[in-house]
Amino acid sequence: MNNKYKLTDWLPVTKKDADLRGWDELDVILFSGDAYVDHPSFGSAVIGRILESRGLRVAIVPQPNWRDDLRDFKKFGIPKLFFAVTSGCMDSMVNHYTAGKRLRSDDAYTAGGNGGFRPDYAVSVYSGILKKLFPDVPVIAGGVEASLRRFTHYDYWSDSLRPPVISDGSIDLLVYGMGEKPVIEIADLMKKGVPFSSLKTVPQTGIAVSINEKLPLNKNWEDVELYSHEECLADKKKFAANHVVIEKYAAGNEQVRLIQKSGESVIVMNPGRVESESDNIDIAFDLPYTRLPHPKYNNKGGVPAYDMIRHSVTMHRGCFGGCSFCSITMHQGKRVINRSEKSILNEIRSVVEMDDFKGYISDLGGPSANMYKMGGEDFSICRKCSRSSCLYPAMCSNLAFDHKPLIELYKKAEKIPGVKKIFVSSGIRYDLLLCDDTEKRKKYSCDEYLKKIVKDHISGRLKVAPEHTSDRVLKFMRKPSYRLFDKFKKAFERLNFEAGLNQQIVPYFISAHPGSELEDMAELAAITKSEGFKLEQVQDFTPTPMTLSSVMYYIGFDPYTKEKVYSAKSADDRSDQRSFLFWYKDENREKLKRRLRKIGREDILKKLFGGK
Repeated sequence: MNNKYKLTDWLPVTKKDADLRGWDELDVILFSGDAYVDHPSFGSAVIGRILESRGLRVAIVPQPNWRDDLRDFKKFGIPKLFFAVTSGCMDSMVNHYTAGKRLRSDDAYTAGGNGGFRPDYAVSVYSGILKKLFPDVPVIAGGVEASLRRFTHYDYWSDSLRPPVISDGSIDLLVYGMGEKPVIEIADLMKKGVPFSSLKTVPQTGIAVSINEKLPLNKNWEDVELYSHEECLADKKKFAANHVVIEKYAAGNEQVRLIQKSGESVIVMNPGRVESESDNIDIAFDLPYTRLPHPKYNNKGGVPAYDMIRHSVTMHRGCFGGCSFCSITMHQGKRVINRSEKSILNEIRSVVEMDDFKGYISDLGGPSANMYKMGGEDFSICRKCSRSSCLYPAMCSNLAFDHKPLIELYKKAEKIPGVKKIFVSSGIRYDLLLCDDTEKRKKYSCDEYLKKIVKDHISGRLKVAPEHTSDRVLKFMRKPSYRLFDKFKKAFERLNFEAGLNQQIVPYFISAHPGSELEDMAELAAITKSEGFKLEQVQDFTPTPMTLSSVMYYIGFDPYTKEKVYSAKSADDRSDQRSFLFWYKDENREKLKRRLRKIGREDILKKLFGGK
């Protein structure tokens, strides 16, 4: 164990841990699909520490065994307040399976990186067990899996629409999005003696009530009813219409309660919180974390996800990019919520004090590294906006994308004793740096930011995500034209030359995204080859719950325009698209030649293979 810490510096994970604290009773017991890493990048640690900060006795049961006599679910007994359940930092199905639906043997959120320590559909499995064992104890579910499965959703792994995760009666309250504030409100009300049965109108939460039960009242909220689960099963157009409504209100700007019937239940999702312009997320980061995995894992190998982020620092949450395939907006929100400069610098000082720190901050970033402190110039306009993206199809004229706060933060962080270099490893949005308006670009320090990133904050390779080369496919992705990436690449190369550096861009691409046909992937291969890229950072499109792309994949058209959208669905079609990303591998050569001849693109064949 790290000599700086005692076992009681972590939240209890065993009865022995609780006894060491002198606790014979707990207020909250939290079940998680992840190993317990006491670090602000791990949601169960954040929620546990938040509850602890409200004076509650909290224990975590990481990766409970659901296949034996269920002793892990019983070991702490019954909590005074409630059970809390999360699948962990990832949806359990994304965690378990590849894009080709093959079971993974590894799990980055498990000690030793071993797979098999959490069930499929973990939130439902954990909640169902708890409700069966302790039917009278409230169960609260949260985290990304619960959040993104809160309404009828397309599930890629079963190739079906699944009902809202709370419709089976095992979950009493669902917290969606980033859960600190609703959890604080719930904890404070229950500490005051408010019964759990009265917590039906907490913002950013949802409940399921009987179809004959009256809905709880809140005179300040407007009710909007979605098509029922059964209607969605019968008609893809109704499922599509639901997504448009859900996305419209996901920003939380309007106090709208979304209602959906499912079987004999009515799902009620309360509005999100009305955030102020000055809100920050310091509370999630300024708690007494050890920043280390629990000592129980000391002899079981590292937790790979922790090893990747142990010396990194998060500056903000949320993303106003609104990419179709990304769930960040639907979970973390469209609006960027920042940490204060003081909070960030204090965390960097904590990293410096870690025993294994060698002077290098591995990442100072967020969902998009260069969105810190960005948002609407006039916040009141944002309050009325229902756009899904501030950047697509064109940058919002009200968006203030000032990079000066980032530049100043980097400079202050570099001066902290013990810091040798700070890397920005999160992807950056290059469309924020290449505004056509010269005055705005100057006003918002865009050129200065890019110059500083290139000169001071790259470890030899810079991650950016053009995603595709076809403007038609990029339209379905809500991403800018590939021409903008070319423009960025030239600026990057020029700055490297001027600084006497030899650094690379690492572009990310996606195969088999809705709208992408085999010919589009062939052209992508030819274009990227001509630009000197041998692609490494690529992924097959995986439909994940609640994203626009997964909706298009399932229904076969764009729910906004009703335009038909092709999706590669068979294993062979998906494999063919992926093969074009790796055209340079010998094992793909003959197959790709056959495909190119079949679609009449001998011109691309010559570009890739010289016509041989």
